[in-house]
Amino acid sequence: MTLGTTSGALIHAILHDHLDLYRWPRFGQRGIITLPRSHPSPQEENVSPKTRAAQIRASLPHPIIDGDGHWLEPIPVFLEYLSEVGGPKAVDALRAYWHRNTAWYRADWSERQHRRLRRTIWWGVTTNTRDKATALLPALLDERLPELGIDFALIYPSFGLSISAINDDELVRVGARAYNMMTADMFAPYTRRFAPVAVLPARTPDMAIEELEYAVGKRGYKAIMLRGNPERVIPAAADGTDPGKAAWYVDSIGLDSPYDYDPFWKRCVELGVAVTQHSGSGRWSDRASISNFTFNHVGHFAESNHAFARSVFLGGVVRRHPTLNFGFMEGGVSWACQLCLDLIEHWEKRRRAGLQYPGATDLGELRGLIDRYGDAKLKAHADAIMNNLDAFHPECSIEELSRPEHVFDDFEAAGIGSKDDVRAVFTRNFYFGCEADDRATMWAFDPRMGVRLRPVFSSDFTHFDVPEFEEVIPEAFELVEKGWVTEDDFREFTFTNAARLHTRNNPDFFKGTVVERAVAEALGRKEEPAEQL
Repeated sequence: MTLGTTSGALIHAILHDHLDLYRWPRFGQRGIITLPRSHPSPQEENVSPKTRAAQIRASLPHPIIDGDGHWLEPIPVFLEYLSEVGGPKAVDALRAYWHRNTAWYRADWSERQHRRLRRTIWWGVTTNTRDKATALLPALLDERLPELGIDFALIYPSFGLSISAINDDELVRVGARAYNMMTADMFAPYTRRFAPVAVLPARTPDMAIEELEYAVGKRGYKAIMLRGNPERVIPAAADGTDPGKAAWYVDSIGLDSPYDYDPFWKRCVELGVAVTQHSGSGRWSDRASISNFTFNHVGHFAESNHAFARSVFLGGVVRRHPTLNFGFMEGGVSWACQLCLDLIEHWEKRRRAGLQYPGATDLGELRGLIDRYGDAKLKAHADAIMNNLDAFHPECSIEELSRPEHVFDDFEAAGIGSKDDVRAVFTRNFYFGCEADDRATMWAFDPRMGVRLRPVFSSDFTHFDVPEFEEVIPEAFELVEKGWVTEDDFREFTFTNAARLHTRNNPDFFKGTVVERAVAEALGRKEEPAEQL
């Protein structure tokens, strides 16, 4: 699609009608611990955030890679692309989708209660004029990136995040194609500093592969994102029911999916892209406040990432595709610290060798203990108690509980044979997007955790939680200034982890960029082994 000189009317529409991308649901906000910014020292009081960011970057012996920046898509321009791909009907369908998603703001209180309309975000982007223009205009972002203390950035969608959540197969397909066409065109002159991230519709593996082939094979994208938890109507609830009203479930696509996604994972490896998941859980059942957006929002990226990570781990995706990296964006790393340890603890108890077989219970000995220590009521029901020895399966005999089909190794598909196998996935294949104000990032580097995870610095430029672009790097660097992480930790966080995430299957990811040489030198070093519990 060739864009000529943008008309004054189009500029007016962009600036006045379409700057608030979050009139439609935002699938975001990570679950983090956020502390107030510290007061500046006397020496810093006269240093502007802009100068401070540049000073910090100049003091570092390595570049900074932003693993998860965002831009402010020009929606009128996007609609031109959408019309080209899907025709006017696609534009009308998308506008109808927007209309449904703003229902809360059009309803009165009684209707919100009656329909249990969840409160969604309103005005979810930065209000700083220059920052807003920076988010909207790739040329200005390219010009300002060095003054913001960042050398290179991966650019994720803002409005485009909602495209991957569309449940209509045709609309999500043409919407993703239009987004990828537009973004590739608009960032084409700026690839020395930016790698835009393609949106893949992943409702089916064939759909995801089709867009993967287009984005990577034809348009030169080097990074992709998907929604790792598509919503699907429960088959038993679908018959004769309006799909919009039918009960649905979350398919985390790595375990128990109705589709086989292995061809898609395989093609990602072949094309040299990491799989990054950038979606939230805003429609899940525990996020249904009709009055409080924060209640629905806090931690909902973390929850979505937790589910997707469990799925690709326990479903054996990493075992079958051991060189495939996964990035879990904008949810922080605190949830991953907990998940890694939880999986180790569950492996100890739920693997086949650790299972406590019901048949191991000595019924004769148990009956004798009841006779010796039980009161009259317990003794009177002793025979019945023998068939009620599992609190989660009342009136079920030991023989029935011991049937072979009831004994299952939850870790068999994952191929986990030791605690080290669990740690290996979390330290070699999994990466976690963490923002500047996320103090829990320090946990990834804490040796007391027994495992060193891989957080990836994420500016989250454009969104409401970044009121001043110039303050992002100073805020992130407070981790070092306060002694919570070392300078080596900060190097991993802001540089090498992002490089490792995207170069494992594509060593040329950063070729031709401003960080090409630094990445090549850094990744030529031998990686440290994972720490042991």
